[in-house]
Amino acid sequence: MAVEPVVLDQIDREILSVLSKDGRIPWQTLGDRVHLSANAAADRARRLMRQGVITGYGARVDQAALGRTLEAVVEVRALDSRRFEAGALERDEVTSLTVVTGRFDYQVQVACKGTAGLDELLRWFKSELSVVESLTTVILGRLR
Repeated sequence: MAVEPVVLDQIDREILSVLSKDGRIPWQTLGDRVHLSANAAADRARRLMRQGVITGYGARVDQAALGRTLEAVVEVRALDSRRFEAGALERDEVTSLTVVTGRFDYQVQVACKGTAGLDELLRWFKSELSVVESLTTVILGRLR
């Protein structure tokens, strides 16, 4: 059974753009930015939530404030996918875990306490989570 995609107009797209940058924005400010009243903007945002377009709101965490000054993307090939997923999701350093196609099974975004923390995490992946191959790319900066 196929799910019908939600049709968005220009104002819906503007609302999504604003809310993706600041999910805590007051309705009045949102309305001002998209040229609607506060009530109309709130009604549209609530409709987008009911339709499943907006799935939730969350906090953006400054990993450096937690002492995790090194961020990286680790591509992983694991022998036991269930074991890897369960174990990786338990680690605080793992900020995102994505299943991918190609040579590797997963793309793992991590935030570690320097190179020593990254090295410890990679060694743990191999010794405890059946990782047979990995490729690590250090993130130098974020544009968005």
